[in-house]
Amino acid sequence: MTEKKVTPRGAYPHVKVVGDFIFVSGTSSRRSDNTIAGVEIIDEMGTKKLNAYIQTKEVLTNINNNLQEVGASLKDAVDVTSFLVNMNDFADYNKAYAEFFDAATGPARTTVAVHQLPHPDLVVEIKVTVYKKSL
Repeated sequence: MTEKKVTPRGAYPHVKVVGDFIFVSGTSSRRSDNTIAGVEIIDEMGTKKLNAYIQTKEVLTNINNNLQEVGASLKDAVDVTSFLVNMNDFADYNKAYAEFFDAATGPARTTVAVHQLPHPDLVVEIKVTVYKKSL
């Protein structure tokens, strides 16, 4: 059985190939069943703990899976833009990010704080530009 894919929540593709460049739309930790990785219910009142480390790992995994659909991977990334709802999450985000990219050889990166993302449980969204020379 094939794993169900995450579908975009609007009129846009996850990836757009233009020549040797691949543009990846802003991606979250939302799963194909519309649950969100990195959300933990911590008490009987439904209080949530939002984990930026787990969300970042899931976001980058989702991006890599989408890139593989077009014959690329995160290793081909040349530019990353990350959006954090709270810069207090930067350390956890940075720790997870370092598990996917090397400081010396990884892509250029910009990280900015935003007021909110499309769902209240999301704390991280990332978009990527990839260069993959056509064969």
